[in-house]
Amino acid sequence: MKQLALYCLLIASPCVFSSPMAEALQVPVGFYVAELKFKVPGARQMALTDGGTLLVGSRRQGVVYAVPDALTLNTPEVIKVVEGLTMPTGLTLLDGDLYIAALNEVVRIDDVERTYTDPEPNVVTRDLPTKRHHGWKYIKFGPDGYLYVPVGAPCNNCLSGDPRFASLLRMDAATGETEVWAAGIRNTVGFAWHPNTGDLWFSDNGRDRLGDDVPPEEINVSTRKGQHFGYPFIHGGDLPDPKYAGHDAQPEEMTGPVVKIQAHSAALGMAFYTGDAFPGAYKNALFVAEHGSWNRSSKVGYQVSVMTDADGQAQYEPFVTGWLKGQHVSGRPNDVLVTPGGELLISDDQRGVIYRVTYLGEKD
Repeated sequence: MKQLALYCLLIASPCVFSSPMAEALQVPVGFYVAELKFKVPGARQMALTDGGTLLVGSRRQGVVYAVPDALTLNTPEVIKVVEGLTMPTGLTLLDGDLYIAALNEVVRIDDVERTYTDPEPNVVTRDLPTKRHHGWKYIKFGPDGYLYVPVGAPCNNCLSGDPRFASLLRMDAATGETEVWAAGIRNTVGFAWHPNTGDLWFSDNGRDRLGDDVPPEEINVSTRKGQHFGYPFIHGGDLPDPKYAGHDAQPEEMTGPVVKIQAHSAALGMAFYTGDAFPGAYKNALFVAEHGSWNRSSKVGYQVSVMTDADGQAQYEPFVTGWLKGQHVSGRPNDVLVTPGGELLISDDQRGVIYRVTYLGEKD
C-alpha cells in the first residue's frame, strides 16, 4: 500500500484505496485496485470526456450521471444529467456530444462537457423495439462512423418476426435509420473493435434453462456485415437447440464463437487495452466484465477477465476476482473503460461504484 500511496502522490491523484471491498479484490502481481470516492447508483456503461468528466448510465434508476474531474478530485460531485428515461444503460461520445440509448430511443446531448448541468436532449430515434426483456442497451461508434446499437431477444429463447430482435444494428446517427449488421445474437451488452484488425468483437449471453454448464457465454468476432451467429438454432457454435435446430428459418451458414466462457457468467462490457501503462503482455488484450450468474445452482462469474493475444489465439483468464466468495456476492462488474493514462475503470452496478485498476510494478 505504501507503493500505491507514493504513486498517487506522484500523479497528484487522490487514489482512494481504503475501501474494504477494493482491498479484498485479487489482481495479478504489480496491479492495484482503488475505489473512487463517489456513488453512482446502478452504474452501467461509462464514457469519459476529454475534459475528464465521467458519464455513467444506469438501468433501474432512469438516470444518466456526470462526475466532473472524476479521476482527479478526492470527493467529486455526482450530477444527474437526465432523468425519466427507461433503462438508459448505454452511452457513448462522438466529437464531444453524448449519445444515450434507452429502451426504444436514442437521444443526443450536444457539447455535453459544457451542457451537462442543464442539457437539452435531441431525439435521434424513438423507433427501436419496446420489449423490455433484454431491452437495455450498450452502444459505441464504430470506425466507420456509424452508431452500433444491439437489440436483445424479447425472450429466453425464441424466433421473432421483427428481424431487429436478437441482432446488432448499425445506425446513422444523423437520421436514426438502422440496418441489421449481425444477426443470431441473443443479447450482447458489450463490444469493441480490435485496434489492429478493425474487426468487431462482442459478447453474447447464452440462453437459460438448459443446465448449469450449457450453453457457454460467447465472445464472437464480426468481420463483415450479414453474419449470423447461431441463436436460436445453435448455441456456442456446436450445440443444437432442442426446439429450433433444423428449423426452416435456420441459415445455411452460421459463425461460431472464438472464445467460450463458463455458462451463465454473463459476459457484458468489454474494451481492448490500448494504453501503455500495463505490461507489454496486455497490449491489445481484451478485458471483459462478467456480471455473474442468476440461473445456476452455484454462482459463477462476478469477475473481470482478460484475453491476451486477442489478434491470434486468445488466452482467456481471470484478471480481477473477489466479488464472489463461496456463494456470497459483494459486487457485480458491468463495464470496463481504458483511461487516457492507461488505467482500467470498472463499473459495479450492485454497489454503485467505480473501481480503478493501476499497474505499479516494473515495466517490460
